[in-house]
Amino acid sequence: MTTDTIFALSSGALPAAIAIVRVSGPMAEQAVTVLAGSLPEPRRAGVRRLTAADGALIDEALVLHFPAPNTATGEPLVELHLHGGRAVVARCLAELGGIPGLREAEPGEFTRRAMLNGRLDLTQAEGLADLLSAETEWQRRAAVESAGGGLRRQIEVWRERLVILSARAEAAIDYVDDEDETSLDLEALIAEAGALRMEWQDWLAQPPSELLHNGLTVVLAGPPNSGKSSLFNALVGSDKAIVTPIAGTTRDVLEAAIDLDGIPLILRDTAGLHDTDDAVEQIGVERAQQALASADILLWLGDPNDPPAGDNVLKVHSRADERGAAPDETIPTSVPVPNGTDALRNAIVANAMTLLPPPDRASLNRRQRALIGEAVDRLTTGTHDDLVIVAECLRGALTALDRLTGHRGAEDVLDTLFGKFCLGK
Repeated sequence: MTTDTIFALSSGALPAAIAIVRVSGPMAEQAVTVLAGSLPEPRRAGVRRLTAADGALIDEALVLHFPAPNTATGEPLVELHLHGGRAVVARCLAELGGIPGLREAEPGEFTRRAMLNGRLDLTQAEGLADLLSAETEWQRRAAVESAGGGLRRQIEVWRERLVILSARAEAAIDYVDDEDETSLDLEALIAEAGALRMEWQDWLAQPPSELLHNGLTVVLAGPPNSGKSSLFNALVGSDKAIVTPIAGTTRDVLEAAIDLDGIPLILRDTAGLHDTDDAVEQIGVERAQQALASADILLWLGDPNDPPAGDNVLKVHSRADERGAAPDETIPTSVPVPNGTDALRNAIVANAMTLLPPPDRASLNRRQRALIGEAVDRLTTGTHDDLVIVAECLRGALTALDRLTGHRGAEDVLDTLFGKFCLGK
């Protein structure tokens, strides 16, 4: 694949003020020279008139030239900064496609080449994918940490420790007849491996990154006419739920994604919990109970002395402007009053921060957790008095770490990962 030269529009939707077309591969410099006549000095922008094969002027563009290997992809790379009209970009792409040896890039192919050429590893590529999809400040900060190599650096530390342990074990096996070379304290080696295993277990005990990517589920629950829908609308910032004084207005689960102080949340409004003979209301109550069971944070607007069981239940005293002082351990809210929901918002944010991975520390996704779990299992079985078995377990743990960064066995995830990227990335 990397023998091809690829091109794609790498900027946003057209029309736009500027459109950036990226060309990468062994023929990138030659291909752009065909259009532009010449290239500017490396890493210095130059204005060039881009001319089609028939002599027609395509556009007057800014050209940037990046020689290999110090480029985003590790290959020769050229960028064309065009005027962002659809016709301009279409003609430029058509002319590039007409040059032998060039083809349009596949989704994520620029980033994939960067990984294959050693410009970033698999954990950084996953972080970059998260950065492209980030919608809140916490998601952005976490993705920047991963894309910037936070997890990769930690894995390198682990790998170095594991390589040293493995080398000591292998040396003792290779020089089994030489006591000077085999002065190995197997018990101490197993203890060091155990310390590394415990460190991995601590990482596995941290909240998974999926909680941050998908958002925490916050469910509003309580009896009919307890103010759930009014509060739901206030938190969402629009009249998404119908609000009436008639009991049972909400009969289904309403859902909205919100950003609260940079934290991604999925807010759910539910039907009032009560006994009813109405078949439709019964369905609504059943769905409300299901929503309660799936809540990461529950906002309970019912009797504060009889809340549902759970670790993250916030007892809300709704309509505080009408009902008076809030009972102990409840959070007063009043939708019509300015700043009347501030205390609840602050409480939700404080609670969510205890459930989410810290945004400034690398967290593990499902794939990464599985591989670290595999490494833990390997070292667990390595607590053996047979040096050969211990050495094999260390090798197995090292293989799992290498798969984490993509140094080994990464092909099974590359297509899925890079298929999520846009064409120009």
